[in-house]
Amino acid sequence: MNSTLSSAKARHALRLSARVSAELLLVFVMLAVSLWLLGRMWSVVWPLVVGLLLTTLTWPAARFLRRRGWPPALAASLVTVVFLLVAAGVVALIAVPVASQSGELTDGVVEGIQKLREWAAGPPLNIGDAQINNAFDTAVARAQDGVGSMVTTVVTGVSTVVNGVITAVLALFLMFFFLKDGPRFLPWLARQLPGRFATDVPIVFARGWATLGSFVRSQAAVGLLDAVLIGLGLWILGVPLVLPLAVLTFVSAFVPIIGALFAGFVAVLIALVSNGPTDALVVLAIIVVVQQLEGNVFQPMIQSRGLGLHAAVVLLAVTLGGNLAGIVGSLLAVPVAALIAVVWNYVREQLSEPPREPDGTDEPDTASPVPS
Repeated sequence: MNSTLSSAKARHALRLSARVSAELLLVFVMLAVSLWLLGRMWSVVWPLVVGLLLTTLTWPAARFLRRRGWPPALAASLVTVVFLLVAAGVVALIAVPVASQSGELTDGVVEGIQKLREWAAGPPLNIGDAQINNAFDTAVARAQDGVGSMVTTVVTGVSTVVNGVITAVLALFLMFFFLKDGPRFLPWLARQLPGRFATDVPIVFARGWATLGSFVRSQAAVGLLDAVLIGLGLWILGVPLVLPLAVLTFVSAFVPIIGALFAGFVAVLIALVSNGPTDALVVLAIIVVVQQLEGNVFQPMIQSRGLGLHAAVVLLAVTLGGNLAGIVGSLLAVPVAALIAVVWNYVREQLSEPPREPDGTDEPDTASPVPS
């Protein structure tokens, strides 16, 4: 009898395992299909995502104007124009000082190259001009041999720039429409959905919107912290173009990995050609320390508080997103993880059983103390 029961339990366990495995396999297949469709529609999805992120950044200003009685279209137009002016001002703040000191920087680069050649010609390297020229001629020959790949790289780069401009224009238009018609979206969506979806989906969307806003604000806070610390270090060392470099650092904080590397490279290069190799090494050390503090301390703490995620989850999400989709994956990893957490928390709330209220028929607890 015991062996029969054990056999029945084993068959039941196998059937349950097979059913769970089949359901998990179906979930993974649907996930793969969804990711494939997302990749096919990425040219539309990416401007939509950028537009949503920009809208979360500019919505407080539009909401302020709408509460003061401004028409939605006028408020959205003014906020969009101001945003464009601010973006143009940021570009000018970086480009104008650099252009005004371009001659000085060019002379510094030439002088730095000359000093490098003089250093290479002395001990312990003792590399003569003939060897340097031969190395230069070899590099030119290799470049000429690889002209085909260089052309391909240039064409790819131009295509990337064009796609970036198109994405930016579409994102700006979408931001304007989101600012103008955003509050009417959830009521319209509720009217289109049947049954309980008319209540659940708008609630999840509203919570997801608040989560995206927290993400953008946390990124801005991290970028501002980086800009202040690195800018302060550059100012103490007397490196020129401190304000443009600080602004560049703040803007690059919204582009993980590559943004920080680019801003750091520019700062070190300017310190090298203006102050010399010693200050350049000090600037490099400052940037490395600040970036390590940002990646391991400041960003996880700020984002975990703003998004309701543990710091370890933020770190793992950024690592996984970067491995799966590079820069874009690193940029979207944290908000995607936060949105998944929003959906999971809402589903868990709906599946949890509410506490049962006493109906008056329960037996009194005789073990509990009764006040006299």
